[in-house]
Amino acid sequence: MDNILAPLQDAFEGQIDFHGQRLAELLSTVLLIIFGAISFLVGYIYKDIHLTLWTGLGGTLFTALVVVPPWPFYNQNPEKWFGSVTGKVGGARVVVDGVKVA
Repeated sequence: MDNILAPLQDAFEGQIDFHGQRLAELLSTVLLIIFGAISFLVGYIYKDIHLTLWTGLGGTLFTALVVVPPWPFYNQNPEKWFGSVTGKVGGARVVVDGVKVA
C-alpha cells in the first residue's frame, strides 16, 4: 500500500527547491503585471469596467494555476543534504567539542 501512496504523497507535499521558489516568485510577479496591463488596455479600449475585472480575474486564476501547484520544473535543483552517520551499535555518532555524545 505504501508503494501506491508514496507518489501521491510526494505530489501533494509540494516540494520545490530554492531555485524553484525564486522562479515561482518571478513568474507570479511578471504574469500579474502582464495581465494587469492587458486588463487595463482591454477596459480602456472597450470602455467596460466589467470586462476589465473579468480579464484581471482570468489572469489572476491563470497565474495561480502556474504558480501554486508544485510542478516538476520547480524542483530541478534539489539541495544535497548531509546524511546521518551511524555508529557500530546502530545509534548516531554526535561529537560535541571533541566528546562523543551518542
